[in-house]
Amino acid sequence: MDESAEVVCEKQGEAGLITLNRPKALNALNLAMVREIRRALDAWESDPSVTRIVVQGAGEKAFCAGGDIRQLTEDLKAGRREEALAFWREEYQLNIRIKRYPKPYVSLIDGIVMGGGVGVSLHGSHRVAGERYLFAMPEVGIGFFPDVGATYALPRLPGHSGMYLALTGERVKRADAVMLGLATHSVASGSIPALREALIAGEPVDEALARAAADPGPAPLEAHRVEIDSCFSGDSVPEILQRLDEAAGRGSEFAAKTAAGMRTKSPTSMNLAFEQVRRGAALDFEEAMKVEFRIVSRIGEGHDFYEGVRSVLIDKDNQPRWQPASLEAVDPAVIEHHFASLGAQELEIA
Repeated sequence: MDESAEVVCEKQGEAGLITLNRPKALNALNLAMVREIRRALDAWESDPSVTRIVVQGAGEKAFCAGGDIRQLTEDLKAGRREEALAFWREEYQLNIRIKRYPKPYVSLIDGIVMGGGVGVSLHGSHRVAGERYLFAMPEVGIGFFPDVGATYALPRLPGHSGMYLALTGERVKRADAVMLGLATHSVASGSIPALREALIAGEPVDEALARAAADPGPAPLEAHRVEIDSCFSGDSVPEILQRLDEAAGRGSEFAAKTAAGMRTKSPTSMNLAFEQVRRGAALDFEEAMKVEFRIVSRIGEGHDFYEGVRSVLIDKDNQPRWQPASLEAVDPAVIEHHFASLGAQELEIA
């Protein structure tokens, strides 16, 4: 393996093995990596010697913590809008490629999986969670929105758990991931190397995964499912917060903590995420990705994305000054503008 490459795509046995190889950057995706993964998947689809795809992250901390958001905001601020959009365009096209891939696509996730890492794993056929698995779509906390196919995937999680994840950015560990269907299999971290070797050797995918399976234990979110469904079925973000406040008033610590967390997020981003999940339930995958490209094409027109990245990733003061600062001050026309057609600039389904 070329240790200097940011992503390594190689044939090993019957597997097309993809290793995200930026461990110091938590394997964050950039455009060159997206292009190399796409090139490999295209080549392996017609290669009969490759019977399955296996994706892993280098290092012990992360599968993939997302896209290189700092670079993307720098591009937008410097007027390099087309460079930033090229990343998102090709990333979203890669997400579609993975969703429609005709061969088993197995992600070995034993660490952080967020943002763009969700996009290169969640839409594949098999998502294998190790003990260090940690999922989140935390974009509303940086003035962004849950993308990479979340518009399609989150509304299809059980009950209203997808809306909960979109609006809170809450982190989900292995047992909850299996319960919600974010992960298809649970394994012990120590068994992942042997599982990978079995997949490379050509053992039938489902048999290899069944043999490695481990009980993830009880799912902490299970105790809050009824409350999540009751509160996050509200018809707007303010109504959801009102229901959480009412539940908190009845003594629910979970509701109080959830509402307090939401009140630190970008009001504009929460309204965008709410609309995504609401609309996404009726969209097919390609339509959902087109919607996301419409939103991302306009996200740089506002204030909150730059402010969120400054606060969380650059200055790290975690004191974002959102504009507007309240849910009630968000103009519905601004939200609607993000969902409007791009005309000739729509995402191409390539």
